[in-house]
Amino acid sequence: MASNMDNSRVMKTLCSALCLMLLILGMVSGAVAGEFLIDSVEIGGSLFDEQLRSYSHDVDLGENGPHGTTSHVAKFNGVTSQIEIPSGVSPALGTDDFTIAVWVNVDDATGDLPGEILSQYDASTRTGFRLGIDSRPGVTSSQANWRNVHFGIDNGSTPGDWTDHGRLGNAILIFGMAVFDGQLFAGTCEAGENEAGRVFRFDGDEWTDCGAPDRCNSVSSLVVYDGHLYVGVSKYRLRGSALAESENPHLGGTVYRYDGDHQWTSCGQLPETEGINGMVVYNGKLYAGSLYAPAGFFRYEGGTEWTSCGVPDGKRVESLTVYNGHIYASGYDQGAVYRYDGESWEHLGVIEGASQTYGFATYRDDLYVSEWPNAKVFRSGGDSVWHDVGQLGNEKETMPLVVYNGKMYGGTLPTAEVYRFDEAAGEQTLPSWTKVARLDWTPDVQYRRVWTMSVFQGRLFAGVLPSGHVHSVEVGRNVTCDRALPSGWHHIAAVREKDRLKLYIDGDLVSTSTTFVPDDFNLTNSQPLRIGFGTTDHFCGQLSDLHIKRVAMSAERIRQLMAAP
Repeated sequence: MASNMDNSRVMKTLCSALCLMLLILGMVSGAVAGEFLIDSVEIGGSLFDEQLRSYSHDVDLGENGPHGTTSHVAKFNGVTSQIEIPSGVSPALGTDDFTIAVWVNVDDATGDLPGEILSQYDASTRTGFRLGIDSRPGVTSSQANWRNVHFGIDNGSTPGDWTDHGRLGNAILIFGMAVFDGQLFAGTCEAGENEAGRVFRFDGDEWTDCGAPDRCNSVSSLVVYDGHLYVGVSKYRLRGSALAESENPHLGGTVYRYDGDHQWTSCGQLPETEGINGMVVYNGKLYAGSLYAPAGFFRYEGGTEWTSCGVPDGKRVESLTVYNGHIYASGYDQGAVYRYDGESWEHLGVIEGASQTYGFATYRDDLYVSEWPNAKVFRSGGDSVWHDVGQLGNEKETMPLVVYNGKMYGGTLPTAEVYRFDEAAGEQTLPSWTKVARLDWTPDVQYRRVWTMSVFQGRLFAGVLPSGHVHSVEVGRNVTCDRALPSGWHHIAAVREKDRLKLYIDGDLVSTSTTFVPDDFNLTNSQPLRIGFGTTDHFCGQLSDLHIKRVAMSAERIRQLMAAP
């Protein structure tokens, strides 16, 4: 008898934690027509108990919900935790209005990234929706986004025209970008003897010059850490891009904190370092690596103090990302990938045919890396195994990789093109890369590069060499919160309302999409509803009180839902 009571209690906890299952299955009596609402439902019947259990994997269930309530929560470990509800019993949202509302709890000090909250998306047709908390470390030299909430829809739409947002100052290179405090920040390289690398910020309409932190020619890495924007500076050797060397003699290697326009506070010089290529946040700490020899990798201790953390076999570590509890690094001394656990480095193998590795992205729970000199991308197969997923056109180098609204994009050298990764359609086909744009047409140069990318105001941004311009495009329809989601419990509501999307954080409207024709975005597809995984990485954190309602909820109704016990 006690055992049966315990089993019943476990299943009730599961239903409260997910707040989803019964109404999707059409088994709730008395529910409001057109709404999915699960959190107060009784469960009965061993058959249905088994069905619930079969949908979830490695989800840790408990109590201690938002703001000290007794709500049940589902904890996802960021690696294997997931819930997958078959398409036959998932909501077919079509062109209808709907609302997704959920409490989320994420923590800086987990050693992993928050990842996907939920999605129902068909990658082969590019149809469906996704909602996630997106961090994008390893976008060549920068952490391009940090805990920015994104909600997007698509129905195989054709990318619109790219918008040219102009040249930043006298830039010949947009070295890195990062979203911070509601704006897009970009670091530049200016090559003149009396010029210096600068930072600019973009509010969606115009650029503002934030000044030059240092005298060297490049602001090479940007990262959001502990509520502030940090940048690393370099003396970039332009011959690496087959351009005339800079006349600026000043070395870099210092990290600065942005304290307002033209206000930069030095956070110290990295020892024996003239340039900084990668910075990343891991386990609540900021790390940075050297661009040139001697190889160096350092952890920030506050003030102007940096601690050396060693390097793998004397090799430089360049682009830095976080994946499943580790830092992963690319390298310019060999075409390899390295992994750091907070104490020591592990060599994860040399990429076939590569002499340098350049950037990372986590796509559909797998880690991908780009390389030179074949412009190929490789997917991790675990341990030291790397699977070739194809070359981007006839290019020589792939640099940034970014996952945006369900798909992965890459930027290239020598013709500064952007490609979309399209998976194999079946066992008889291979994955392919579809060209979507060329962004730099500078004549009489050997190399043009799409060097860096970021996602801001629902659009994919890209910075190029040697024109020094920034471009952007929207694919599908998107809304983003362009401020980092703080640690702790927060309420997220994603709404499709007639001809637009809306995003609410803690009851406040933070973003509204551009308008669209509703019939152009029929989201019905044959994919399951995935909770805690999907188009990016497995979710790492806690979820509570998840609702999917076939109605566009008002701000007032969302706040009422937040306040409900």
